[in-house]
Order: sequence, then structure tokens, then C-alpha cells
Amino acid sequence: MPRVIDAKYMHDYLIHIVFSNGKEGNVDLRPFLGQGVFEPLSNLTYFKKLFVDGWTISWPNGADIAPETLYGLIETPNNVVNK
Repeated sequence: MPRVIDAKYMHDYLIHIVFSNGKEGNVDLRPFLGQGVFEPLSNLTYFKKLFVDGWTISWPNGADIAPETLYGLIETPNNVVNK
């Protein structure tokens, strides 16, 4: 599975993700917000603290999203804007 090598905040809860195999696209992460470890991400200021941890995106509270999930979202219509 390719790993995330870059992630940039775009606007709202949309981020641009680049994978190690060159695949890239924008992913809307709103469906992940508001539950459990993802609750703090509902605060946009906190959401913007995302970072690449070596294989996927993470936040300071330990929340992360599996790279295979992100990869699948890039290929799902209506969830992303492919580039």
C-alpha cells in the first residue's frame, strides 16, 4: 500500500493528499468528524494541525486515518476532487 508523503489543508475539511506512488487528490474528511478520537477535529483550528507521520495523516491527539482509507476516498466520486 502506498503511504502518504504530503498533505496540505485546502479549506473547510478538505485536504490535498499525495501518495508515494504519485496518486494525489483532494479528500473531504467531514464524515470522520465528531466521534471518539476524531471529536477534537470538529474544531477547524485543531483540524488544521494535521501532519504526515511517515505513512498517513495524523493529529496531535493521536487520531489518524489509515492510508488505505484515504486512498480509497481519492477514488470515490463525490468525496474528492481528483487532480
